Amino acid sequence: MFAMNGFLLVRALFAVVVIYTATLIQPLDGPWPLLTNGALGLFVSVLIIGAEARLRDAAVTNVLGGLIGFGICLTIAKAIGTALFWADTGSNQVRFLHSLIIVVLPYLGLVMGVRKGEWLEPSKFISLFQDARPLKRYRILDTSVIIDGRVADIVETGFLDGTLVVPQFVLKELQFVADSSDPIKRNRGRRGLDVLHRIQKMAGVEVIISDLDYPQVKEVDMKLIELARTLLGRIVTNDFNLNKVAQLRGVEVLNINELASGLRPVVLPGEVMNVFILKEGKEHNQGVAYLDDGTMVVVDNARSRIGRNLDVVVTSVLQTTAGRMIFGKHVEPAQGESQASRSDDASRRPRPAASA
Repeated sequence: MFAMNGFLLVRALFAVVVIYTATLIQPLDGPWPLLTNGALGLFVSVLIIGAEARLRDAAVTNVLGGLIGFGICLTIAKAIGTALFWADTGSNQVRFLHSLIIVVLPYLGLVMGVRKGEWLEPSKFISLFQDARPLKRYRILDTSVIIDGRVADIVETGFLDGTLVVPQFVLKELQFVADSSDPIKRNRGRRGLDVLHRIQKMAGVEVIISDLDYPQVKEVDMKLIELARTLLGRIVTNDFNLNKVAQLRGVEVLNINELASGLRPVVLPGEVMNVFILKEGKEHNQGVAYLDDGTMVVVDNARSRIGRNLDVVVTSVLQTTAGRMIFGKHVEPAQGESQASRSDDASRRPRPAASA
């Protein structure tokens, strides 16, 4: 409230000063010079205060842009007027042309400066000197995720966008594993090379082999982190330790295992699922089944049903560091249904051959 009263007082003082100046200098001649020039001062002060009120809500960049545009175009207008020194200044047409240049160009500069004042913002001003082409998004593949093989399916579905980068030191590590004397390691390395070959053959997928190396860094994981920093990219991996170290060093990571965990179906207590009892559990009368994503399902009262499909009621879900476990129980059928099931099983048993 006090600030508003202060503004009103300043505007009133400004109007008084303008009116007093007009009556003192008397730019207009007439029968009542004080009244005429006082009215002129009042009109000018009201016009200026109205313009100030309109500019109060304007952005600083727009005001600054208007002033810059007005100043530049006024300078250009004066330069054009000076360049036309050879013209006949006594001609009304020439004087009108000079006046038009002096009025029109600053007006256009003022209007264009106000409209384009947003380009004076630091972020947009810097973007004028940057490359307008979109930046590439690099996805750097780790040795473990290549050997795992699931990354090929993710790339094929289109969920992993950007340019895939395979560092030269990762290829050397894959080749070393593929040439191992251990048959298991050798098969893993060869599978990784096959996965890379499959990704390279996919349509619309850009794969580049990076020759960037860091001789001063010995560990492959640290080289991947340095390469991700250089390219401003993300590391694609399923290595838990690499994931943590990269995050501590400020490098973004795409973890395949976290993606697989996030895509697992949500199971709530009380739901019914059909599972295949594969083996017996550790506790008495328990059976163990597995979902398609590898989640273990421990079922009570299912030891006698090994090798069969059962409808299981979920009792609880346990999330551990090793993964997720689902606990359920098999509800025994009613007595009549149980007898019918036993008679059906007995009818399917092979009968011994009759003796002669």
